[in-house]
Amino acid sequence: MHIAFAGSDDLDAMADLLQELFALEADFKPERAKQLAALRWILDHPAHGRLFVLRDGGGVAGMANALISVSTAEGGPVLVLEDIILAAGHRGNGLGRQLVEHVLRWAAGEGMSRVTLLADRDNAAALGFYRRLGFEESAMVVRRLDIRGLAKDAP
Repeated sequence: MHIAFAGSDDLDAMADLLQELFALEADFKPERAKQLAALRWILDHPAHGRLFVLRDGGGVAGMANALISVSTAEGGPVLVLEDIILAAGHRGNGLGRQLVEHVLRWAAGEGMSRVTLLADRDNAAALGFYRRLGFEESAMVVRRLDIRGLAKDAP
């Protein structure tokens, strides 16, 4: 097992993992074409984010999506950690911890001061996993707005 930045050859395997992840989450639904488009965008724009894969031999056994943002509260770059998933046969043996800790060390090395993530409120296993890694609950509340229809009104 080793962890590396993802490449184009990993797109299909990552989309497979996202299908599994989004089937577990209440807010999202798997749409392979959208997932592939977003993964390709991240690969093509590394200043905005990096994709990490956990490799088992030649295959992808897990992934994490590390999106880069800028925080005025922190005064610099911060990380939004998304899409953390391991294939079912690789869970429960510390590999998820290794993957997340690898991404956290990378982010710290890149000068980022904070990592934020979202987890489905009903996913007790994920919430416990993140708590054991040291993530704390925030007083912030997530709100979402679909703005696709606003583009036609733009100046």
